[in-house]
Amino acid sequence: MKHRIVVLGAGYAGAYAAGNLARRLSPADTEITVVNAEPDFVERLRLHELAAGREIVSRKLADVFAGTGIRLHLARVTAVDPERQAVTVTPADGGTDAGADGLGYELGYDTLLYALGSHGDDRGVPGVADHAFDVSARPSALRLRARLDGLGEGGTVVVVGDGLTGNETATEIAESRPGLSVTLVARGELGDRLSAGARSHLRRACDRLGITVVEHTAVEAVEATGIRCADGTALRSDATVWTAGFAVAPLAAAAGLEVTADGRILVDRTMRSLSHPNVYAAGDSVHTLGENGLPLPMSCASAGFTAMQAVKAIMGTLTGSGTGTVKLAYPGNHISLGRRDGILQLVDGAAQAKPAYTGGRKAARIKAAILAMSLWTTSHPTFGLPVRRRHTVPAPDRSTGHAVPYAPDAPAGTAVAQPRLG
Repeated sequence: MKHRIVVLGAGYAGAYAAGNLARRLSPADTEITVVNAEPDFVERLRLHELAAGREIVSRKLADVFAGTGIRLHLARVTAVDPERQAVTVTPADGGTDAGADGLGYELGYDTLLYALGSHGDDRGVPGVADHAFDVSARPSALRLRARLDGLGEGGTVVVVGDGLTGNETATEIAESRPGLSVTLVARGELGDRLSAGARSHLRRACDRLGITVVEHTAVEAVEATGIRCADGTALRSDATVWTAGFAVAPLAAAAGLEVTADGRILVDRTMRSLSHPNVYAAGDSVHTLGENGLPLPMSCASAGFTAMQAVKAIMGTLTGSGTGTVKLAYPGNHISLGRRDGILQLVDGAAQAKPAYTGGRKAARIKAAILAMSLWTTSHPTFGLPVRRRHTVPAPDRSTGHAVPYAPDAPAGTAVAQPRLG
């Protein structure tokens, strides 16, 4: 019986890990399934560009996984049951793939890689869910784009949060749509996690693009026509963009996996769940410490490192070659400030900004190169890997009486990327 590997999510972490596992493990004794709600690979690092009006060509996941033998289910994960080794999914299009009761179907697994990522965090602020836009997912970025398209000359946009996403979103909108009035609201000093030189560069960029910066301000509520601040002031807004952080879905916590207070999965050094040894996690869904002893931040870079570690651990466990470790580092931040400007800020071992930084067109070119490299490596997850695939070692009998069987036939509409011959 084949060992069933199910990967939840096909973002930067999940797509890379699934492709690598498919190329490295023999299809004779392993079966890999990927569950993702969208048919395309989403470049999350560029969603602020999509929202501002830039055209971004997406790659179909079926093409990404072509020739790997990966079974692709376009569905949303609604539940994880680690005791029964099963996940419940519902077809993303709401079509006829659902089970007889209309509530979806189950996929059984022997090894689970949880890489569902994160979404925007409203931080409990009233009105965010009802009135604010975000760029944490493709559908929400497109909703913001449609809203911006409908604003006339002189329309107002307020971006709440001056982290990396907030800075990039505000500057991209201001540059792409000069007829709009853009305000950036920062809880503290603008760019307070950057070096002094980089902070000055960011401020100059906002001035150049006509962005109004409101600092040391906490937002108390988001309303249909603007925001209310904790100090009693109000800012009018035709479109409020919320970029004040990210959060994970409560699925892992509801499943009984050991998680942090914010719901991220607690793992050992190999990305294996502390509570369920046949569950691994990668990307924004995982809480792990980097080489500096500090938690890795939610980021594309962290997704890459944690995915590589999870692949190495799963490979080592299944083939008996030993898990091994990869370096878990966070080198710094790359921030786009429109199409022709940017900031590259490296950090030290304590995750503090180094005094030197790179700014301007050079930083913008570096950011563009990083984006292109991230897309290429994720879209070609098996490039450079050996053609020879490894067999798994004999596994313990998994007939527990509680595990869910994996149906040999995928529901109608499920894509199966068959292995290439020759």
